[in-house]
Amino acid sequence: MKTKILNFSLVAALGLMTQSCTKDFLNVPSKEIVEAEDSNVVYEPESFVNAIYGMFTDWNYAFSFLGITEIISDNADKGSSPTDTGTDKDILDNLTYTSTAGSFAAMWEHWYKSIGRATQAIEYTENFGLTDEAYKNRLIGEARFLRALNYFYLVRGWGDIPLQHIDLIDRKPTEEVYQFIEEDLLFAIDHLPLKSQYASKDLGRATKGAAQGLLAKVYLYQKKWNEAVNMARAVINSGEYDLEPDYATVWRESTENGRESLFEFQARGEVIAHGIQQYSQTQGARGATGWGWGFNTPSQNLLEAFEAEGDQIRKNATIIFRGETLYDGRVVGESVENPMYNEKAYSSANGGADDTDKNLRYLRFAEVYLILAEAANELDDFATARQYLNLVRNRVSLPAITSNNKDELRQLIWKERRLELAMEHDRWFDLVRTRQAETAMLAAGKPFQAKHYLFPIPNNQLIQTPEMRQNEGW
Repeated sequence: MKTKILNFSLVAALGLMTQSCTKDFLNVPSKEIVEAEDSNVVYEPESFVNAIYGMFTDWNYAFSFLGITEIISDNADKGSSPTDTGTDKDILDNLTYTSTAGSFAAMWEHWYKSIGRATQAIEYTENFGLTDEAYKNRLIGEARFLRALNYFYLVRGWGDIPLQHIDLIDRKPTEEVYQFIEEDLLFAIDHLPLKSQYASKDLGRATKGAAQGLLAKVYLYQKKWNEAVNMARAVINSGEYDLEPDYATVWRESTENGRESLFEFQARGEVIAHGIQQYSQTQGARGATGWGWGFNTPSQNLLEAFEAEGDQIRKNATIIFRGETLYDGRVVGESVENPMYNEKAYSSANGGADDTDKNLRYLRFAEVYLILAEAANELDDFATARQYLNLVRNRVSLPAITSNNKDELRQLIWKERRLELAMEHDRWFDLVRTRQAETAMLAAGKPFQAKHYLFPIPNNQLIQTPEMRQNEGW
């Protein structure tokens, strides 16, 4: 596979943006800066769509993203040295942050920039004059899938938010945002090919299964149980996906874009090249015998959750321990600063280089099973709930669940989500949507308050648009 670099500037609703990305399907002129106002070069619509994917490789996903998805939760601690704040990772970890915390501003801006790229790509493709309707709609479907994904992050974090194409200030009700997300995903489902229908050079693009899986998750967050069941079943019945036999390999190079993958942030080239900038480095073991900065370390709370369940397979696949010899022979010396590190961020080929050659798994088939299990349980279909819960547990040699008690099954499924998806950037959102956050965070020694159920609108945004209302309590 050849590595192509995309550095493609688009004038979007929130300004001019430049971004690099590596993946064979990102076949656009290397290091080309395009300015819409004065360029005489005509670019194909696919280049605009590729530029949306490029946003996933930004530095924000290697640091700010860690802060507001994992470090903030009971899964992870700030890590690094006690005196190294990581800009704001210490206050995120301690739940003492305010609206000025930089990680919120970085991701708020980044996700809206990504949405701006997607909207422009959709409009450009619609008006370009493509005669191949199937190809045109596929490109639009990819862009609408990516736009929906970015809005999903925003609505989960902040609740009511602006729909960028309507107004940059007025915050639309959460229900309207979800409706817009659903519309984008339904279009994508209707027009995207199956994973198996893509040419090898396009592996990693959004697919029908990715859109169906994301929509099942979107339905789950809204407690649309029947819809979640139906969409999860559509993914399962497609025959396109399966669990990897060995959980320990799920985040390794050998399984990238493999049987379990519905969608990944693409970052793999022939050599270590610009992927998700510094994602492995920021989370690598810190110290003389380490290879990274040591941030986003698995918490003692997470370790104890694995051990209480007797879940040795997922524990050892998720956590790097001080003094351990890793699967590739790398020795984690006793002198590293932190006792544990995130193994899902580890790249065997990357010994601490700035650029990361590792795909980030966004949506896996195991999560589709757990979505189906949770929604089926809420519909009192306990047999189906147990069936799909136990498929996930069976892979890691845990005993089958036999309960017929709805409340008990609900708690067991939520626990399974934590252990199966640990350090995969969903824990905080799960705690919020299930209203477990207060109990879980207080148990982890973090001073949770009701205001923490929503992120604060970044202070910089309110300075620019003072008429935009802040979330309650901030």
